[in-house]
Amino acid sequence: MHIVIMGCGRVGAELAQTLERQGHTVAVIDQDPTAFRRLGSGFGGRRVTGVGFDQDTLREAGIEEAGAFAAVSSGDNSNIIAARVAREMFGTAHVAARIYDPKRAEVYQRLGIPTVATVRWTADQMLRRLLPSGSEPLWRDPSGTVQLAEVHTSPAWVGERVSRLQEDAGVRIAFLTRLGEAVLPTSRTVLQEGDLVHVMMRCDEVARVEEVFAVGPEEARS
Repeated sequence: MHIVIMGCGRVGAELAQTLERQGHTVAVIDQDPTAFRRLGSGFGGRRVTGVGFDQDTLREAGIEEAGAFAAVSSGDNSNIIAARVAREMFGTAHVAARIYDPKRAEVYQRLGIPTVATVRWTADQMLRRLLPSGSEPLWRDPSGTVQLAEVHTSPAWVGERVSRLQEDAGVRIAFLTRLGEAVLPTSRTVLQEGDLVHVMMRCDEVARVEEVFAVGPEEARS
């Protein structure tokens, strides 16, 4: 996958290096060309000097073929504007924005932009929102048989009841994170855009569950 990152501070540089090590192509945007020194001489991706929400700058970074966009600059406003441009103007599938003011998180979530607050930021948190697959366990039972994990969910499930997703995947959805708050789903709970889905499942069924979550309800039952 090609991934565009706005901001080459410590967060952006670490994220870019991690993604490149995983085999993705990466472009990093920053207004300060000296910031690219953080990437090191071994970084093989693009270095684009410019404003991260400028459409020409984004095109230069390859946003039109990108599968994901991360806004991790030092400005909340710049991050959310750039994230919205990537999603709404270029249709980038996976978009995430870093924020410094947790009070703004709910507003951003309502715009359909997954956010990562600085107080709980890690590279792993950002990676989970950019990459279309792969679930990182949040908890495992002592026997190593059952785990709780956040599983990426295809937008095709938005509008469907949680109970249907549970039935098709054969798992228990423990809770959702919606607008920054935990929600215990009922039989009537409907998945909304921006929901993060936390699943209780057997460790040996992770790949199958991820496959069901990654497709829509029609494909899951075909």
